[in-house]
Amino acid sequence: MLIIGEKINGQFRKMRKAIDNHDEKPIIEEALAQVEAGANALDINTGPGLDNPEEVMKWMIETVQGVTDVTIVVDTPLPKTTEAGLSVAKKTPIINSTTAEVERMELLFPLASQYDCGIICLAIDERGIARETDAKLELAMTTMAKAMEYGVPSDHLYLDPVVLPISAAQDQLPFALEATKMFGTLDDPAPHTVVGLSNISSGSSERSLLNRVLLAMLMANGLDAAIVDPLDTELMNVLKTAEVLLNRKLYAKDYLMA
Repeated sequence: MLIIGEKINGQFRKMRKAIDNHDEKPIIEEALAQVEAGANALDINTGPGLDNPEEVMKWMIETVQGVTDVTIVVDTPLPKTTEAGLSVAKKTPIINSTTAEVERMELLFPLASQYDCGIICLAIDERGIARETDAKLELAMTTMAKAMEYGVPSDHLYLDPVVLPISAAQDQLPFALEATKMFGTLDDPAPHTVVGLSNISSGSSERSLLNRVLLAMLMANGLDAAIVDPLDTELMNVLKTAEVLLNRKLYAKDYLMA
């Protein structure tokens, strides 16, 4: 399971203050804490409203790479900032993310090809977020076809069914679960599946519980990567337990500690 830590994001107050002050210490502390908790990749997002997002992205990635060698996920809506991040990544990175919108795919798939890296593909196009399973599969196949045009192999793709807050779209989850299960059948080698987990609980009071239950359900339907808060110990315990129960990891009496 690829566990992508979500906490190095300029939209969080602590990270924005560090960015504004050009202070490496909070970024280093957050990176090390997430890796220690089990993250094997770190999402790096500069946040909005910066005058120099490309330089900030490079600085953040270089700061993180100074203390850990986990995979970097370059998270920005700005293609130039994406390329700036990719240019300094030491280990094969992942782009977060493209939609199935033609203009966006034609900007980002060339970068995925140039840097031979992974790319998260959202089930969203010019019409908005795909709601039902068939629509999600259609957009997944659209992104896969466009990726093929640029020589990006299917196993470099991370297909995201996109989950919305349960408070706004309670009826969506069966479609997201079914789509996740089907994504892995679309090609050989199979594309990866990923989800931004905390979206489901945005605006809710029982955030950790909602995240934990959804994670277990998605894993049972083939999810193999997730953007999560690895500092949520109960969430990570659910993840480790699900890996054992799904026979992805060897059971041991102290498997949580292992």
